[in-house]
Amino acid sequence: MGLIGRGLDLLFGDGRNVIAETAGIFRENAEAAGDREAAMKAAAMQQFAAEFAGQRKGLFDRIIDGANRLPRPILAFGTIALFVVAMVDPLWFSSRMQGIALVPEPLWWLMGAIVSFYFGARHQAKGQEFQTSVAETVARAATVSRNIETLDAMRAPKPVAVESPASAPQAAPAAVPAAASDNLALEDWSRGHGR
Repeated sequence: MGLIGRGLDLLFGDGRNVIAETAGIFRENAEAAGDREAAMKAAAMQQFAAEFAGQRKGLFDRIIDGANRLPRPILAFGTIALFVVAMVDPLWFSSRMQGIALVPEPLWWLMGAIVSFYFGARHQAKGQEFQTSVAETVARAATVSRNIETLDAMRAPKPVAVESPASAPQAAPAAVPAAASDNLALEDWSRGHGR
């Protein structure tokens, strides 16, 4: 028993687990990895909170924010203005378009890249906002369905029992004479089908 006890003490003695420590060299400990990831996320969130906490925008920041909002409306209204100018003063418009024809092709490529990145980033941000709103809408679908069912149940007329006197004569439905029909096609069809 002494030899086995010493062997077990060698592997597991003093509160240590030599096998687990050795395996930890070759395989990451999942619990420790989760702790590290949680600590990293918490540190990133604290950094973001510190960066944006208590920010007061000065005049410069407000001017830059305003300038960042200008390109889209300027491009949209500028394009509409070009159509208006082309109709109002075709000669002036044609002379300006001849000037644009002289712009070298690499400059067009550069302009296309700038506009693509600018509007592409906005498209991505708006797309993510749209996906978030769709997810919120889907999450509310069950509640909305229950509310509609409740409202429909409130709207349904409740049957009212009306007792009619037994002596009241029942009116027979009025029969329309076949000769009184003004639809010649229907009469022709009726004759063809033996009615």
